Amino acid sequence: MSLTNVINNKATRLFLVLAGFFVANALIAEFIAVKIFSLEGTLGWEKIHLYLFNYEGSLDFPAGVLLWPVVFIMTDIINEYYGKKGIRFLSYLTVGLISYAFFMIYIAVSFVPAEWWISQNVKMGVPDMQAAFKAVLGQGMLIIIGSIIAFLVAQIVDVVVFHRIKKATGENKVWLRATGSTLVSQLVDSFVVTYIAFVLGPKITNLGGEPWAINQFFAISSIQYVYKFIVAIALTPVIYLGHYLMDSYLGADLAKEMKEKATTWN
Repeated sequence: MSLTNVINNKATRLFLVLAGFFVANALIAEFIAVKIFSLEGTLGWEKIHLYLFNYEGSLDFPAGVLLWPVVFIMTDIINEYYGKKGIRFLSYLTVGLISYAFFMIYIAVSFVPAEWWISQNVKMGVPDMQAAFKAVLGQGMLIIIGSIIAFLVAQIVDVVVFHRIKKATGENKVWLRATGSTLVSQLVDSFVVTYIAFVLGPKITNLGGEPWAINQFFAISSIQYVYKFIVAIALTPVIYLGHYLMDSYLGADLAKEMKEKATTWN
């Protein structure tokens, strides 16, 4: 098949667009996760004190939580039309690209900085650009490892739950299989990455400082999951919008054919 035919093929062209957006969202989520934001402060609320598992927490989240629900909703939309094989390919590709990106960042951080560059933004409140660069982009290796493992495990769980629900309900109840599988996979993602990065990792390595207490781990992970749960429910209409746009682009016949084939692509 020639390049022109590949590009002109609607299904292939749509997969390339979805794949690009999927990978971009996952990469951006990893990079911005280093920032912890206050939801109360962002919305202008008074600070909320939450007591869970004998631990006091608040609505502080890594900025990456803004995009991970979008990634998992896209997983379900792609799964609907391209099946397990399509989303499995994208998941492995994404993990490979995330690993490559952080490896290149590690190399960039290790370069000796130019002397004039270190202090070029002192007037802007950044006395050491190298320290800032390292702190922002050189995230802890345990967080990176935990995030990659959590992403892969959550993706596998999402795909399995999605197809189990679809097999039980047929083509109806799109919201149930899409939102249901997202809620289950987000539960796995929220707890796995936190456990590896802040509980298990520091216990078996000399990275990451002191390990979190179990009650702190459960409290923070639970707060993050509740946030993702609410966002996933709120984004349910987006799933139907996605289906509508894809059906409109592909045409009713091609869209139906792809959905039928997707259930057999293992």
